[in-house]
Amino acid sequence: MSGHRPASPMMTEIDHVAIAVHDLEAAIAWYESALGARVAHRERIEHDGVEEALLTVAESFIQLLTPISDSSPVARFLERRGEGIHHVGYRVPDCAAAVEAMLAAGAELIDATPRAGSRGTTVAFVHPRSAFGTLIELVQE
Repeated sequence: MSGHRPASPMMTEIDHVAIAVHDLEAAIAWYESALGARVAHRERIEHDGVEEALLTVAESFIQLLTPISDSSPVARFLERRGEGIHHVGYRVPDCAAAVEAMLAAGAELIDATPRAGSRGTTVAFVHPRSAFGTLIELVQE
């Protein structure tokens, strides 16, 4: 990647840390009992093949993800790596501008253009090959 620097910070905060799990209900129950977490939002995201539960942590979330189809990326992740951190979502003020900045910096994008995400957000994913091994989601509220 080049040394390109955007004029202003593209990330405003961590939106969420996504954790892939086999059993969403068991994971929710554990976070509730062990950490006092509460579910702020649940959604089935058909085009990504997942069901999510967002647990509030200050102004951010823990996103628990479970596959709803065997062909979803989360299903493949669980098969290869088991449960654990799947990706980090960074909040950005403008997802399209963040995508352009990532491209200018030489990043490989999974989503060449922003698309609809859960809870009415606009998102784009950056491939882990160009982000030091971490799948990144750019999230515009």
